[in-house]
Amino acid sequence: MTQRLTIRRPDDWHLHLRDGLMLAGVLPETARHFARAIIMPNLVPPVVTGAAAAAYRDRILAALPEGMEFRPLMTLYLTEETDPDDVAAAHQSGLVTAVKLYPAGATTNSASGVTDFDKVRPVLERMAEIGLPLCIHGEVTMPEVDIFDREKVFIETVLDPLRQRTPGLKVTLEHVTTADGIDYVAGEAGDIAGTITAHHLMIDRNHILVGGIKPHYYCLPVAKRRRHRDALRRAAISGNPRFFLGTDSAPHSDEAKESACGCAGCFTATNTMACLAHVFEEEGALDRLEGFASLHGPARYGLPPNAGTITLVKEDAPVPYPDKIATGAGPVTVFDPGHPLYWRVA
Repeated sequence: MTQRLTIRRPDDWHLHLRDGLMLAGVLPETARHFARAIIMPNLVPPVVTGAAAAAYRDRILAALPEGMEFRPLMTLYLTEETDPDDVAAAHQSGLVTAVKLYPAGATTNSASGVTDFDKVRPVLERMAEIGLPLCIHGEVTMPEVDIFDREKVFIETVLDPLRQRTPGLKVTLEHVTTADGIDYVAGEAGDIAGTITAHHLMIDRNHILVGGIKPHYYCLPVAKRRRHRDALRRAAISGNPRFFLGTDSAPHSDEAKESACGCAGCFTATNTMACLAHVFEEEGALDRLEGFASLHGPARYGLPPNAGTITLVKEDAPVPYPDKIATGAGPVTVFDPGHPLYWRVA
């Protein structure tokens, strides 16, 4: 049985760091293992211009503890007022790695997102011209659509028409949660990829609802049926370079999560690699973990793999992980996979 596994240092292609005291508290949890991360722009106010992205990047680097190496890959929040010239300039300067599309109201701090997709066509067309990727939160928000069907309906009614109208647009469907999403990414021609989170590889909707409501398993897109989780696992271990890790690690204080209207998000930065090693070992695919976590993402975004490595070690006894991370914005509960983890990063 494999007890040690050395892989290229991984990257996180979908990460929430927030700002201020929360940023300072959670950033070390990512920087400990990950060399780079695509940083989500849904702050309040959102990061909508190149100048705002540069300022946010500087705040992240200022919060990085001494001795840690980490490169934030910045994104812009797409709105119906986004200036194509500003987007192009931010990309040309090397500041911005992608643009993020949130349908208005789809998730935390998405009120400024897109309602009328025709209004963002000039930006998308410019992005297709210059090769700037679009990262998409793939859910519709109409109240008549069941929350467990939002991804499927989005693909059919928004994503596919959007891609047909904008040839050459490079799209990443983020945090895929359904077999429908997996099939779409894997089966489509053109430049499309999908990120998968560690927590969606481990939980299904029973974890949220059976035996009482578990707010720390609640995220958006919400976890689906077990058959969808199994489809995500098959994609992650497949070796298909269109699929790679984006944790969607999303910190909220316990007060915000454990309330009458709890916030959506699972905080997984602390134990993502242990969770992934557990899943890939369960599926008999440890030899493909490096591709999923460390190689496919850089290839997708035109970056070299990281030069450094990390070593995962499997212990005989369960590895203790903290229940919570203390931050100046309040305690943040670490994702609990629901069973012991035996892997750790050496």
